[in-house]
Amino acid sequence: MNAAIIFILLFGLMLTGMPISISLGLTVLTFLFTMTDVPIQSVALKLFTGIEKFEIMAIPFFILAGNFLTHGGVARRMINFATSMVGHWHGGLALAGVMACALFAAVSGSSPATVVAIGSIILPAMTRQGFPKKFGAGVITTSGALGILIPPSIVMVMYSVSTNTSVGKLFMAGVVPGLMLAILLGLTTWYLARKHNYPRLPKASWGERAAAFRKSGWGLFLIVIVMGGIYTGVFTPTEAAAMAAVYAFIIAVFVYKDMSLKQVPKVLLDSASMSAMLLYIITNAVLFSFLVTSENIPQAMASMITDSGLGPITFLLVVNVLLLLAGNVMEPSSIVLIMAPILFPVAMKLGIDPVHFGILIVVNMEVGMCHPPVGLNLYVASGITKMGITELTVAVMPWLLTMLVFLALVTYVPQISLWLPNLVFD
Repeated sequence: MNAAIIFILLFGLMLTGMPISISLGLTVLTFLFTMTDVPIQSVALKLFTGIEKFEIMAIPFFILAGNFLTHGGVARRMINFATSMVGHWHGGLALAGVMACALFAAVSGSSPATVVAIGSIILPAMTRQGFPKKFGAGVITTSGALGILIPPSIVMVMYSVSTNTSVGKLFMAGVVPGLMLAILLGLTTWYLARKHNYPRLPKASWGERAAAFRKSGWGLFLIVIVMGGIYTGVFTPTEAAAMAAVYAFIIAVFVYKDMSLKQVPKVLLDSASMSAMLLYIITNAVLFSFLVTSENIPQAMASMITDSGLGPITFLLVVNVLLLLAGNVMEPSSIVLIMAPILFPVAMKLGIDPVHFGILIVVNMEVGMCHPPVGLNLYVASGITKMGITELTVAVMPWLLTMLVFLALVTYVPQISLWLPNLVFD
């Protein structure tokens, strides 16, 4: 009964158009003060202790690193390198877009940042070369979603904070699925380009490829710093995020010189406001998680599912449907912070690996970012292409179907996610 009241209250507030973070906070306060005897001091204490986690510090640092890279010419050099490698294949520039998104994802940790950085440069170039606008928009909108699967990933940090799963293991687990999805999206792009005979670029010589790689090398080296540092144990994922922010600042301002020192305060301010927004959602989600746990909702769900004889296969199917539906109305950070504490205990009771479960949630978030009505990537791509959301939804369909097939693979073949972390950490 209490669970029903909590969720009716939450969705009722969200339907009024209220921001999710405020809806979460109000739901908790209303329920606690009208239906329980919890003292007000404990709520205030929970607000502060909820975000007293070392891992959360990684979020502002990754956002800052991503912003320096987005404004600092790194994306343009990555596109040039990707174009020199795959530009001569069918739909060359589109394939270069997929590859550039995968490379930029490995340094930014954010899907919208990847769509903005790569899309704003490559989409006008594709239109000039004769690609239909819809094709280019479909490629970049979906490939940009790699930003949260290929490590480092802000969504993985949030899952780690919600469930106390190792961030290092999650980052390692994202590598193989991330590369696999990039290849599948590339194959879809190549097939469609070949079918419609879209333009190709002249083949670059090995000398041109080496020069393009050298120019993008400073940006690509960030992947080595973050993943190499975590993998070798030189620093934690949070320290890696801080290193990434400092390194991104140095290469944007002093190495590539695409950003002047005068622009730095604006980037700092933008990063601070985005971090504040995410931390505000996290704080309220922690309160909400405290409420559902104190009302024994996850435990009740776990016993209900195990008593009804629901096995891991059916449970994972239910989780996928639930997360895809949630993706219709919420953005990834909120879904992870609300759903993970509720679903995680059930998954553990059914013997599902916490790292595999985390990757499954992240892939669901990727799909959610590419379909309406709340698909973040759709809105970002709409801003770049000046196309309507309905038109964009039709444009992304072939790649979205590819992502759904990939989701089924990741759900029922755990080794895709677990092979690399088991190899590295065992």
